[in-house]
Amino acid sequence: MPDHGWVDDAGLPDSGGFDVAPVQAYQANKTYRCPGCDHEIRIGEHHTVVVPHSDPNSRRHWHSACWRGEQRRGKGAR
Repeated sequence: MPDHGWVDDAGLPDSGGFDVAPVQAYQANKTYRCPGCDHEIRIGEHHTVVVPHSDPNSRRHWHSACWRGEQRRGKGAR
C-alpha cells in the first residue's frame, strides 16, 4: 500500500472509522465549507480532510480545530 500520509484512526475511541489527513496551505487550492462550523475554508488555509471508510465519496474538509472538537465530543463526522 502506498504511503499517502493518511492516518487510519479507526481504532481510536469514537473515530467511527475515518481516514484523516492534513491539507497543507500550499495544497489548499479550492474553497470548502466546514461541516463543523459552517464557515468557509479559504484557498491557502491549512485544514483537515476526513474520509469515512464506509463511504469514501462522502469525504469532507474540516478546519483542523473543528475536527478535533468533533472528535473530543465523540460525534465523528457529519
